[in-house]
Amino acid sequence: MASVFSHYEALLAPIYSWMAGGIDQALSLGADDVSVFLDAPGYAVDLGAGFGMHTIPLARSGYQVLAIDSSAHLLEELRQHSVGLPVRTIEGDLRLFASYVSAPADLILCMGDTLTHLQNMAEIEQLLRAVAASLRPGGRFVATFRDYQQLPVADQRFIPVRSDSQRIHTCFLEAMPEHVVVHDIIHEHGRNGWSMKVSSYEKLRVSATALCRIGEAAGLRCRTMPGPRGMLMFQACA
Repeated sequence: MASVFSHYEALLAPIYSWMAGGIDQALSLGADDVSVFLDAPGYAVDLGAGFGMHTIPLARSGYQVLAIDSSAHLLEELRQHSVGLPVRTIEGDLRLFASYVSAPADLILCMGDTLTHLQNMAEIEQLLRAVAASLRPGGRFVATFRDYQQLPVADQRFIPVRSDSQRIHTCFLEAMPEHVVVHDIIHEHGRNGWSMKVSSYEKLRVSATALCRIGEAAGLRCRTMPGPRGMLMFQACA
């Protein structure tokens, strides 16, 4: 089974903006996601920024954004689409983000299903303590994540992600006690016909209740609510 880093580098990073519907569609969705945070732009940190789905809308609205991701491929894509915008990119581990932060943050994001890429709940605790220490008073942390406490069963474990005439992406979920194993299956059509690539990695099964308990222990005021695209949204204020 691959690590999160090797899974993305080998399989998902080169097609990630395609998975999101293309760059224009992705940035439109990202702008909708962050629209409620645009009233008073300041300094933002985007953890697991990827190709800039949320970084770029924030920067366009006036935020100074620190974008952190482990994928060089995705960060290069972000840089290509953020020329002239107030964005600083860091290729690194989001768990160590505090070492890159230059000032107390007004907003820290961890969007998509990135939070479940952490290996265990101890790493969640470590991250939220760092978030609490890095936010200015009144600053806000926002994360979205998928609820893997109740997983689909039988044929519903096969999930179509996206397809077109040249590529088909399907994922298959396999339940473990503390994780879900995600098997990504990519079929691509080339000069020699169709080929298939498969890679698997683990995602952490995070509950909203546990996340709020950990956040409150770190000194944050927390709540969860329905989020975009079937995810949960976790908001925590310093």
